[in-house]
Amino acid sequence: MFRIRNLPDDTTAANAAAVRQVQDILYARFPGINRGEVESLPAKLRDPFKQRFRPVLLVVEDERGVGGPHVRGFALILHAPDLGFCFLDYVATEAKGGGRGLGGALYERVREEAQALHASGLYFECLPDDEVLSPDPEIRSENVARLRFYERYGARPIANTRYETPVDPGGTDPPFLVLDPLGRASLPGRDEVRPIVRAILERKYAKMCPPDYVAMVVESFRDDPVKLRAPRYQRRLISPAVRPRRRLAQRIILVVNDRHDIHHVRERGYVQAPVRVATIIEAIGKTDLFERIEPHRFPETHIRAVHEGRLVDYLRRACAAVGDGRSAYPYVFPIRNAMRPPKELPLRAGYFCIDTFTPINGNAWRAARRGVDCALTAAERVLEGQHLGYALVRPPGHHAERRAFGGFCYFNNAGVSANYLSRFGRVAVLDIDYHHGNGTQDIFYERADVLTVSIHGHPSFAYPYFSGFPGETGIGRGAGMNLNIALAETITPSDYRVALGKALSRITRFAPDFLVVAAGFDTGAGDPTGSWANRADDFQRIGNAIGALGLPTLVVQEGGYRVRTLGTNARNFFEGLWRGAEPHMGTVSIRRRKRRAPAPSLASPGLAIEYRTEVREGDPERVRRMTAASGNFSADEEAIAAELFDEGLKRGEAAGYYYQIAERSGQLVAFGVYGPIPGTAHRYDLYWIVTHPDVRRQGVGRELLARIEADVAARGGTHLFVDTASTDAYATARTFYRTGGYKKVAELPDFFRDGDGKVIYSKRL
Repeated sequence: MFRIRNLPDDTTAANAAAVRQVQDILYARFPGINRGEVESLPAKLRDPFKQRFRPVLLVVEDERGVGGPHVRGFALILHAPDLGFCFLDYVATEAKGGGRGLGGALYERVREEAQALHASGLYFECLPDDEVLSPDPEIRSENVARLRFYERYGARPIANTRYETPVDPGGTDPPFLVLDPLGRASLPGRDEVRPIVRAILERKYAKMCPPDYVAMVVESFRDDPVKLRAPRYQRRLISPAVRPRRRLAQRIILVVNDRHDIHHVRERGYVQAPVRVATIIEAIGKTDLFERIEPHRFPETHIRAVHEGRLVDYLRRACAAVGDGRSAYPYVFPIRNAMRPPKELPLRAGYFCIDTFTPINGNAWRAARRGVDCALTAAERVLEGQHLGYALVRPPGHHAERRAFGGFCYFNNAGVSANYLSRFGRVAVLDIDYHHGNGTQDIFYERADVLTVSIHGHPSFAYPYFSGFPGETGIGRGAGMNLNIALAETITPSDYRVALGKALSRITRFAPDFLVVAAGFDTGAGDPTGSWANRADDFQRIGNAIGALGLPTLVVQEGGYRVRTLGTNARNFFEGLWRGAEPHMGTVSIRRRKRRAPAPSLASPGLAIEYRTEVREGDPERVRRMTAASGNFSADEEAIAAELFDEGLKRGEAAGYYYQIAERSGQLVAFGVYGPIPGTAHRYDLYWIVTHPDVRRQGVGRELLARIEADVAARGGTHLFVDTASTDAYATARTFYRTGGYKKVAELPDFFRDGDGKVIYSKRL
């Protein structure tokens, strides 16, 4: 069994190992490859626009490697968002045992990614199958095999061009330029293809192709639209259309614990009943948002990675000893004297359990073990590129600590999943259950790669009573990596949304690669274990705000015990989550930030910030990178910001934009773009104001805004307008403008999408 996933960079140990294996495959399969090109791969991933291409590295891997996942093949795509095309740079499998359909699976995934990026076509090079161009029969035979393979998908060389003209006269095997139209009925026109050909030659082969050669090749594309060579090897195309991956990506992968109901404790007051899962399934089944898949088994090592082995061993033995048909509850909590532990397993539970109402029985182990498999199955699909996943499990898990269980929880499903994903990138865990996730906090309290954020009832009145205080922020390397937002016993839904905005703001600053949501619906009105008043529409707003973060997200079920409203609340949460996330679905996940360098000069308040107003060479690309690093904008928005600076560079003030640019140690740390509103008298619009994450909370944004206001006033402007989104994710931005003296003058509901309106502020200067 193998998976195909996007590999964003080499900043985690697992990703670094995968990149090294990709480099090994490159050396093995392409003996004459330029060593510098191979060794620069990690740097290209970390700095995606260095060549004006965004690299997309797909790896096919399995878990049979001794030190981690084993890479069996890869594909490297170069995406040019400015021209809207993709170039397949390499696709290869390992030399031994790399076949068996992996090449086909990789290429199909490449086509899916290109379509998800809205590419007008997928371009790549293939060595010729023509005897004149490829005189060596052995080499020509390999070329034929490749062209035959791609022809199955409708990809053929572009005809009637001089692309295959050798750069050095007399050279052999010059490549064809092949176009895969990705199933489109019409081919691109000449004026569209010529800039693409120029970009390929100048960006990828700048050191090899002189300007006159590039001009000659580009001019040779004269057919309008372009023509593909007639098929040579396939009488009928097997698969010209791209599989509808985007449709699947726009659904929420659902994994249900099909063994949860064996853990049914028929005792008065035990609210953790099987009907909870059935109620949620029935409610979400009324939507068309979910794609249910079956869970598969994962090694127990994933559990032991976050739970101490003694706890795992105890639960297995104790559950087997108690057997089916009855339950044992801990009722003795001895001082931990390891020399004389109680001999009876139920009595020994006091060494591991934190309360008196979490039973040990024969089915507890089986149900909890299956719940972990469900969470990991959903996590793996998110890792493979699915945007949203939902592990509907029972029993829950967020109260299970490294060395203890309790609160109906045996294994920490969200914690196990977060730890699994952390091998491939940074992870944030957001716990929205009414009760503090003491287990998740305990597991990651000393780690810097997983941020834990919890919104819960204050432990002065809410279970588990001993943890969840605001002062618990992490220790050691994990200092500052735990945020507890402990709320009063009686709050309004509006109060809750304010707390959620604070949580999402912290997650945004952390800029994770994955988000795990420990979703408890016991914050709903009337829940027997809670005291808050969230209703169906409130849960929809909560879900929308979380989805709007745009992060690959895994939702793991925790609490929620008012069966009458549980299903409705869950359905509304996921409808909101989907709507918030929908603009981000079906796109290739790329790093939205650059890893912070050691001793970051940007973050040092002691270094002076310099301001300027003129646009310089290189600014558009620097703006694009910094906008991506902020973690708040989509790829399209990043491109728009860069275009505004490109306009200023080319046209000066004739472009109608003015700029305030802040730098520290020669590095861009903030910028603002503004200009007069056409058709108005003395009114200006603030189009952009962005600060780098490393300098936030240092007053840079406030100083930049003050400079913008002063310049607008100096130009005769009397009013400055600015707009932002109405969702909770933008609460910090709205607060920034309000505290700066801006007044809300209008709100356009559902402007950006359903539930996401535009809020307009104004300030008289």
